[in-house]
Amino acid sequence: MAGRRVNVNVGVLGHIDSGKTALARALSTTASTAAFDKQPQSRERGITLDLGFSCFSVPLPARLRPAPLGAELEPEPEPGAEPRLQVTLVDCPGHASLIRTIIGGAQIIDLMVLVIDVTKGMQTQSAECLVIGQIACQKLVVVLNKTDLLPEGKRQAAIEKMTKKMQKTLEHTRFRGAPIIPVAARPGGPDAPETEAPQGIPELIEVVRKVKSMQMFHTPVTSAVQGDRLGICVTQFDPKLLERGLVCAPESLHTVHAAVVSVEKIPYFRGSLQTKAKFHITVGHETVMGRVMFFSPAPDGFDHEPVLDSFDFSQEYLFQEQYLCPGSVPAETDGGEADRRVGQASEGRCPRQQWALVEFEKPVTCPRLCLVIGSRLDTDIHANTCRLAFHGILLHGLEDKNYAESALPRLRVYKLKHKHGIVERVASAPSPRRS
Repeated sequence: MAGRRVNVNVGVLGHIDSGKTALARALSTTASTAAFDKQPQSRERGITLDLGFSCFSVPLPARLRPAPLGAELEPEPEPGAEPRLQVTLVDCPGHASLIRTIIGGAQIIDLMVLVIDVTKGMQTQSAECLVIGQIACQKLVVVLNKTDLLPEGKRQAAIEKMTKKMQKTLEHTRFRGAPIIPVAARPGGPDAPETEAPQGIPELIEVVRKVKSMQMFHTPVTSAVQGDRLGICVTQFDPKLLERGLVCAPESLHTVHAAVVSVEKIPYFRGSLQTKAKFHITVGHETVMGRVMFFSPAPDGFDHEPVLDSFDFSQEYLFQEQYLCPGSVPAETDGGEADRRVGQASEGRCPRQQWALVEFEKPVTCPRLCLVIGSRLDTDIHANTCRLAFHGILLHGLEDKNYAESALPRLRVYKLKHKHGIVERVASAPSPRRS
């Protein structure tokens, strides 16, 4: 009899050729049909093109086992019935052109393993993966891979030097103090014989224990939740007719043509966020083009506590030509009372919450309160710059195709306007005449 299993999804992300798939292979005991670049296109190009799934399991840590009343009187579990912690590895592509797939994979993971080539350090896609991790994950483990390529006499010093660099990189992120583990997932490189055992894998597994008719990796289960890798047997069905889609409970997903999103700029993005600009908008597992319009609370509401689970259509909001950051002042407020009120942003007083109306070029299907990421994916992939511009939460979707007439009038966004005048001549009042 199989014992209880607790599943945790661990995403393996990093720059291309940092050794992510080799690490997943070294960790795994069970692989799915999509693991380890089994697709013909992946083998032909020598890179990961889609999400790969594999797993390993360890005894469930004692702290994750509930202690029922009278547990001391319960008999020992049957052999093979010991509860297990199943770690599902989600191997994400590393090539810059596959950022959509990387973002999609990041939304189903509980912990991120950021793989760094210890001989190269942080690279462009390493940084983008770290940004995605800050948006989508709560926990991070850094793996310094390919330690076997370091000169043996200088290996430990080089590892310590790179560890300090990574600690400094993480210092101002939510992952400050994250574990950093040196590993050689495939000693000798991809073409070397598999005679030498990987190095550092037990230490990495030890760190991951410290975190939180259907089959899941060939193990029968009776239910599944978001993020689980699941195989379902369906009789008299041609799998070639099935396209990638979504499995969901009734009424949990909605198809929307536009949405009100609570937004926050990604600080590593160098450009400004302008109203009427177009971005690549990732919602769930879809990425489409969308046009944005930014707005904020009225100036007297700049300090109000952010609300991230709903949107109040009864309030009035202030139109913004761009996302407000310290030092940015909308162009239409140059001078006068309007400039004084909104220009407080230039003095470091920005609204604590800002929103955007996102109008999609084609409808998207997604749940409410899902993650939204705005990017500039048309940026040169060889440029050393972050392409991720903003992220946020979808607060309200507009399902009516004619939302501009049926729904937008409810959105009470106003502009501050003023007029300029020129005084050409000043004349004094005529003196009273004496009689």
